[in-house]
Amino acid sequence: MTDGYGFRGGRLPALIAAAALAALLGHVAPARSDEPAVAQRFMVVAANPHAARAGYEILEAGGSAVDAAIAVQAVLSLVEPQSSGIGGGAFMLYLDAPDEPGETAEIVAYEGRETAPAAATPDMFLDENGNPMGFAESAFGGLAVGVPGVMRMLELAHREHGRLPWAALFAPAIRLAEEGFEISPRLYFLLDQFKRFETAPEFRAHYYDENGEPHPTGYRLVNPEYAATLRAIAEQGADAMYIGSLAEAIVRAVRDNPLRAGRLTLEDLERYEAHRGEPLCTPYRERRVCGPRPPSSGGVTVQQILGILAHFDVAATADDPPKTIHLVAEAARLAFADRAQYLGDPDFVDVPVEALLDPKYLERRASLIDPERAMRRVEAGIPSPAAARRYAPSLPQTMVSTSHFSIVDAQGDAVTMTTSVQSTFGSTLMVGGFLLNNQLTDFSYEPERFGRPVANRVEPGKRPLSSMAPTFVLDREGRLEIAIGSPGGTRIINYVSQALVNIVDLGMNVQDAISAPHFVAQHGPIELEQGTPVVEHAAALEALGHRVVPRTLNSGLHAIVVEHGEAGRKLYGGADPRREGVALGD
Repeated sequence: MTDGYGFRGGRLPALIAAAALAALLGHVAPARSDEPAVAQRFMVVAANPHAARAGYEILEAGGSAVDAAIAVQAVLSLVEPQSSGIGGGAFMLYLDAPDEPGETAEIVAYEGRETAPAAATPDMFLDENGNPMGFAESAFGGLAVGVPGVMRMLELAHREHGRLPWAALFAPAIRLAEEGFEISPRLYFLLDQFKRFETAPEFRAHYYDENGEPHPTGYRLVNPEYAATLRAIAEQGADAMYIGSLAEAIVRAVRDNPLRAGRLTLEDLERYEAHRGEPLCTPYRERRVCGPRPPSSGGVTVQQILGILAHFDVAATADDPPKTIHLVAEAARLAFADRAQYLGDPDFVDVPVEALLDPKYLERRASLIDPERAMRRVEAGIPSPAAARRYAPSLPQTMVSTSHFSIVDAQGDAVTMTTSVQSTFGSTLMVGGFLLNNQLTDFSYEPERFGRPVANRVEPGKRPLSSMAPTFVLDREGRLEIAIGSPGGTRIINYVSQALVNIVDLGMNVQDAISAPHFVAQHGPIELEQGTPVVEHAAALEALGHRVVPRTLNSGLHAIVVEHGEAGRKLYGGADPRREGVALGD
């Protein structure tokens, strides 16, 4: 059972009741749209000004997009600990721009998703009665900690695409950790909401005063332990986290946790490997859209939504917003039904990726949409005879954390990367000045439903299904046109696909596309971003047969649009006004 936000376990404790959760997510309506940031040489768009400045510093010194990504991630771990960090995982696409006109950009997909420990079992998130634990009962402490992967992934990418020395990339974060940074209003707000949780003592000692109150906005927070950790990583590489004293401290924090002991071992850390592979790419409106492969569902599901919408003239609905919402929502509902049925870690389950994105299958799915009426019942399709429903559909999950950044360097190479510690502040376990993830809560807690196994059930060494959707769009000449992504749990898929529709179909500039009010359709009613003009379309959508509810929809879309012209290229950056992000370029 889930509550209205996708959390398992029915009614949640008081703090995570609907009103408090809306506050925790940051109840803010989008600010007035401004013009995009403009640059010619390079650009970085990240969720915190300190992180964006660190990326800018590396790019200005001649660093690659991957070099800048490492600097950005190191700083985000310090200044935006509620969302991502070196104790978590990530999906990243790297684009190698063509050297000559007429050549096509090459894209590599990197994956640093967390893995379940070897001692994990399918029933580890069931209570003594065999029922799924509530989120608050499972998310904090050691049990939900997976093997972190982001630093192994970034190290792998740097070996192949770095220009500056590895050690130099941590200098901005080390300097900031030692000198301190001022706590932002957003970080203070989240800490204040979080003070009633049963959190780890190290977390509380670092972020709260002796009275249990969070350090106020403007307080200069220093983190010498994190600076020491980064110095070790700078000198030893990612091995510093996976072998030796820091690895031993991570294991102790997880296994000796009095709140909820975990199962992580030194062997789990030593065996971890990041992955490099081909991206998942499909056509849309004479363009090519590329995203990550499973275990992220982001690439598959975003591209399913767009592939279904390709059978409709969405541009013609620009003056009829309820019609646009209806079409996009129906496409999303169909794609999410397939997501729940088929997607998981392809090392453990047979994921029919190609069949789900086959043009004829998407045409059949599109034919189910009535432009004048909502579907009464939405079920997973059967993309091929081999894709029979061997697995039970999984229940939806929604993270309330995560971060995304997009980067284009002076050579035209680019990174789009989504990174996460799972829910806000992860497990709250703090080691070496950084937080450990609670990413194992992204698994389906129920190993079986309706007498069939769930594809995303917990298994040893398995990677939980993700919704992260770092995305590149290439133009008809094979050049980079858009780099985009967002945090937001399963809603990431809606945020990214809608922003792409806004840019490609509705002709919005990148900032307007990001700032536009959201609507989310998955397995239940359409969620309309409260406090924005989109709620004015509720009656029209209800007349089409939809159920609608207002929600706080706290995206963090950060994107770059590249314009290619005879005089050269221009970079346009957009940062989501719902968070603290900025776009910086030269």
